Amino acid sequence: MSASPELLLAREPTDDPDRGARLVTEPIAGTRPRGDGDEADAALEAELIGDAKERAEHAMLVDLERNDLGKVSRFGTVDVAEYRRVDRYSEVMHLVSLIEGEARPDVGLADAVAACFPGGTITGAPKPRTMEIIDELEPTRRGPYTGSMFAAGFDGRATLSIVIRTLVRHAAEYHLRVGAGIVHDSDPDAEYEETLAKARALVSAVDEALAAGGMAVDETVGEADEATGEADEAAGEAADGTAEEAVER
Repeated sequence: MSASPELLLAREPTDDPDRGARLVTEPIAGTRPRGDGDEADAALEAELIGDAKERAEHAMLVDLERNDLGKVSRFGTVDVAEYRRVDRYSEVMHLVSLIEGEARPDVGLADAVAACFPGGTITGAPKPRTMEIIDELEPTRRGPYTGSMFAAGFDGRATLSIVIRTLVRHAAEYHLRVGAGIVHDSDPDAEYEETLAKARALVSAVDEALAAGGMAVDETVGEADEATGEADEAAGEAADGTAEEAVER
């Protein structure tokens, strides 16, 4: 069950024979929890927009995604149509940008996916090196987490999300993984609290479903000290990478 808010890639064909398909990606980087009311929300939103660390991280990842789309787009068509807007969800709010480009005539869906996958917001920059560091530091395989789910039509349209905020069933167990972007000046405790806020909506949904069925809820949060320790280590070894902090229910 997936409630991912992040668009990895959308492909929208055009009827104009002189134009290529529209390619869109919407990177998310920057998070705050929701407040208790409109005033608290407004204060948290202002804090998010004004946070130098969040702004720098977001700018880095927007630049990375512009570069990815540029690999498969016509020269001069890549544009940041929306920059650092704030999207609010039930438990968190995010900084989001919308980047678009016009696909070259020789670019198919597979080419566009190959250029953008995996999403820069869950690898960091530069992609090849941060992926190596993630492989070295993380003690378990990610499985579908931070991969992609997609729907594609015969008309050439396609929408691909990044697999975050997603519940995966393994036999009689359900697993939920959440993470936070780790940069040089990250606070490990704050990043860990961010992962809990991101998990809250799906955990609440599971709690309600189990309670409605008369089942007891047994919650186990992954070892916080180990998770924040890995995040701290990652901040030192990968200034612009990401480290996973897992929460399993």
